[in-house]
Amino acid sequence: MAYNNNSTVDADRYLFLGLLLVLFWIPLPAASNHPWAWSFFETCLFALAITWLMLFAMGRVKTTPAFRRARPALWLFAMVFALVTVQLAPLPLSLIALLSPNAAEVYSNTQTDAALSLDPSGTRAAALKTLAYGVLFALTLLLTNRRDRLRTLALVLVFSGVLQAAFGALMILSGLEYGFFAEKVHHKGFVTGTFVNPNHLAGYLEMCLAIGVGLMLADMSTAPATNWRESARRILNTILGDKARVRVALIIMVIGLVLSKSRMGNIAFFTSLLVAGGYYVMVVRRVSVGIIVFFVSVLLIDILIIGKFFGIEKVAEEIRQTSVTTEALRIDVARDTLEIVRNYPLTGTGAGSFASTYPMYDSGKVGFVNYKYGHNDYLHFAAEFGLPGLAMLATIVLLSLWQAARAQLERHDRMLRGLGCGVLMAIVALLIHSAVDFNLQIPANAATFVVILAMGWQTRWQKHHAYARRRSTARTANEKPAGTPTRKRAPAKA
Repeated sequence: MAYNNNSTVDADRYLFLGLLLVLFWIPLPAASNHPWAWSFFETCLFALAITWLMLFAMGRVKTTPAFRRARPALWLFAMVFALVTVQLAPLPLSLIALLSPNAAEVYSNTQTDAALSLDPSGTRAAALKTLAYGVLFALTLLLTNRRDRLRTLALVLVFSGVLQAAFGALMILSGLEYGFFAEKVHHKGFVTGTFVNPNHLAGYLEMCLAIGVGLMLADMSTAPATNWRESARRILNTILGDKARVRVALIIMVIGLVLSKSRMGNIAFFTSLLVAGGYYVMVVRRVSVGIIVFFVSVLLIDILIIGKFFGIEKVAEEIRQTSVTTEALRIDVARDTLEIVRNYPLTGTGAGSFASTYPMYDSGKVGFVNYKYGHNDYLHFAAEFGLPGLAMLATIVLLSLWQAARAQLERHDRMLRGLGCGVLMAIVALLIHSAVDFNLQIPANAATFVVILAMGWQTRWQKHHAYARRRSTARTANEKPAGTPTRKRAPAKA
């Protein structure tokens, strides 16, 4: 198909802007964890997708290398959506008894059409969410088709994280304690931003912080300075240049993370920093002193100085006081959820059915509280989607993590390599946090995580900007081997 770069830029520019606006909006209305908010999010995504398909049919846009390389992940998203659709389909009771004996037993006592899902209305809502996340993954691969757009996407995520952290810190320091245009009812004294739960804000900040770390690395030279003048120039550039603004953004988000008082949020962030940072230092053959100083500053200065100034001792004491009770409840909920997985291993109870299914398995140790989510994303997905569905979702994540890891080994572009480290760090952080919380059940966090997974594919397969390719070609042409005869230029004609 004929393809014109300029026409394509004009064609999908506003679609990319729309994608950025959607990503910035989704955390604002209580993390979009209300029916009207996630419905608005889904409507916007589907409108963007339909518009892109119309432009594609007219030959105005085309698929990207990252999109074509990510076909395995896209097929897995489609398979997960197909699984949820099968959970909704009315089936003969004999077939349901073969696939899910416990579901057949439940439906044998009702007068309704039998299906694999125990909560068809919840599964219908979950099916739309699943489709929306798959569309979001595809749109990120298609619209982030240049290096400058990938950087802009990363900056928007960092800016959104800074806004959440700054707003939340301002609320508790001022005593106003407001969320999204409403006074907070729960978790007063904790930084929540416009989220409801501080643990979910912590999960969001983990991802935004990781992308910010990637942006810092993208602007830092990996080669050691040749002399003291070069070292001084780099230091001044760090203090006065673009890196200084990103560094301040990281500091603000670390403050928000500390004041969220999320124990696992803080553990996940700093553990992922050690893992991703260690991997980056290992795969980059030449590491400058500035990169080492940067990682050490995040680990030490942000914790010891900023954390102490904002009362990290008090935070730690409050965490210790609440951790025993909280952990006991989480363990009991996890045990009950594991029992659901044992009874519905193949097909699950149906996506979005946890809230209606869990009361049947509540052991009573958690005080018969109405739990809408399991406090463990892995068990929650296994209970609703079954073990095959969990395996498909896990494969999408692991494939994206692998792309980010390979990008740091294979790409020579500093920005793509740095953002690859940031993506790796974000994925590791949320995988750790998901063991004790349900961040991936919150639309804002799930959508941001899906975008970061797509960024992992972009860091490995993103094509260089045309200008960068021209510079590379010119540099190659000028670097002739020693002894190569130089061709004399012909005299200019009058």
